Amino acid sequence: MSSTPREEQSQAAEPRKDKNTATQRKRRRKRVRRLIIALIVLAILGGAGWISYQRLRDEYRVVYDPYTATTGNISNSLSFSGTMQLINNKSYTASSQAKVREVYVSVGDMVKEGDKLMRLSDGTTITADFDGKINKVDREKGDEVNPNDTLVQVADFDHMRVSIRIGESNITAVDIGQACRVTVSSINATFNSAISAIDYASYTGNNVAYYTTTIDVDTSGVDNVYPGMQATVTIPQQEANNVVVLKMDAISTMPDNSAFVYKQDESGAMTEVPVTVGVSNGNYVEIKSGVADGETVYAVAKTETDSGMAALFSSMFGSQQINTRNQNRGNWNGGGNMPGGNNGGNNGGSNRNRGN
Repeated sequence: MSSTPREEQSQAAEPRKDKNTATQRKRRRKRVRRLIIALIVLAILGGAGWISYQRLRDEYRVVYDPYTATTGNISNSLSFSGTMQLINNKSYTASSQAKVREVYVSVGDMVKEGDKLMRLSDGTTITADFDGKINKVDREKGDEVNPNDTLVQVADFDHMRVSIRIGESNITAVDIGQACRVTVSSINATFNSAISAIDYASYTGNNVAYYTTTIDVDTSGVDNVYPGMQATVTIPQQEANNVVVLKMDAISTMPDNSAFVYKQDESGAMTEVPVTVGVSNGNYVEIKSGVADGETVYAVAKTETDSGMAALFSSMFGSQQINTRNQNRGNWNGGGNMPGGNNGGNNGGSNRNRGN
């Protein structure tokens, strides 16, 4: 029995319908695979982003150190090195051929100006030209002497001198008569004195000029001070008494070199507070305004990352840490010397980088 035309058309359409359905199924599978791949990529990126965020949060966490202000005295000074020298030192000699008739002194004796030291057969009597100590007796009674032979030596160990070199950057900060301290560390002795002379005409050095300055020292109150001993001359410059004092590390600076400190507000956030600084000895600094006695302030601790960048990322991530430190206030006095070699320190501020 033969098929009608309609039945033949129906049979021909069925294969085309099956083919379209298969194509649609393939497309759906591709879309699903793409969606799955996209979700996997997003998950990987999300995980990597979270890990990066945590690393950045840790890396750019701002760490603050606390500092507590105290009341005390502070001073700065210039410090220079030199050696002790004799001012009065004389070896007496024979003026002609003669014989020693009398010796009036022994080694170690103290003599006054005009005291007899030795008498010679030619009628010469040797007397002391200044107060001092018999350092050497080179001839005995009865010895024959020739012209220029050394007879006796007198040295004044109670009045000595130290010479220092002051560089051109500091020479305008000193003057004749200015008070200073001379310390001989080998015998643990310190003497109050003043600058005796400055030679402005002569100078030493090539690229930097140095000027010789001398200080006469009364050492009569201390035994065993001898020429050649190393001495440190300290010349006070500025001082402030009974003022608010803060460690230099607590001070930060703006790009215009104005000083500030961090204070913690009620919410725990750090805010910048301007301060006015005064006398500094390089370790501590006088605070004229901005911080009160007993108040705790903060400074960005030194970290491997730049403090400004750390603070920027910290403000984005909201991460900060305050180090714990013993903040008990003891009796502190900031006065004293600041040793600094031949170009001793008169430091006036901190160059700590600003951390926002």
